[in-house]
Amino acid sequence: MSFHSPKRRFSSIYVALICAFCVLFALTSTLVYCIRTGRENMKTTGAGTSSSRSLPIYSVETDEKKVAISFDCAWGVEHTDKLLEYMQKNEVRCTFFAVQFWVEKYPDYVQKIIDAGHEMGTHSRTHPYMSKLSKAQIQDELTTSAQAIEKITGKKVTLFRPPYGDYNNTLIDTCKEMGLYPIQWDVDSLDWKNLSAQEIALRIVNGAKNGSIILCHNNGLHTAEALPMIFATLKNRGFTFVPISELIYKDNYAIDHNGRQFLIN
Repeated sequence: MSFHSPKRRFSSIYVALICAFCVLFALTSTLVYCIRTGRENMKTTGAGTSSSRSLPIYSVETDEKKVAISFDCAWGVEHTDKLLEYMQKNEVRCTFFAVQFWVEKYPDYVQKIIDAGHEMGTHSRTHPYMSKLSKAQIQDELTTSAQAIEKITGKKVTLFRPPYGDYNNTLIDTCKEMGLYPIQWDVDSLDWKNLSAQEIALRIVNGAKNGSIILCHNNGLHTAEALPMIFATLKNRGFTFVPISELIYKDNYAIDHNGRQFLIN
């Protein structure tokens, strides 16, 4: 017949509680470490490379009420003069991303864009899905398309927008090696769907915030018609429009898991 004194029983309970506390503390410490590590892995450092995924710039963290509107150029120029006219009237400067075959077909429009105070980045040579290309093919797409623009403008190309918004680590890391900033967007006009001018304007003004990059197309059917509404509304809210190269940070930056670029203190 066994007998346990109350004192011995209390000691056993005390030891068990101590052990449980130690296990809980170890689990909590591990969880905190994992969370911290996860947060760090969500960031992309200055040149645009993270430990898990390389990201382009979707938007910029800033206290200033600045946004950038951009136009991808791959098909036609029917509405481009009207775009330039509305931007001149509203004193807006923007960024155009042009495919090489568009640049070579419309060199006069490339010069018009630059003469009007806007900037031009490359949108590739042949408008492919860049994630399906080898590194050598990517380098060819970026090199020849940038050279075609530079030959006309005399200005170095520093921005690149992947066709279809398609990218992978190889593309983003190759851009970095070549001195190009890969640019996406956080506000999509969907103007290529031939939305009405009002629908395009509402999508943009409702989505824009500090540091937003807005995606449009130079040959959208109702894009030019939407610009006066966009400019008037956002300017009334205190926003200014700048080219993308004047919005993004060039050094000492990181990119979070949403593609938002921010300065590193």
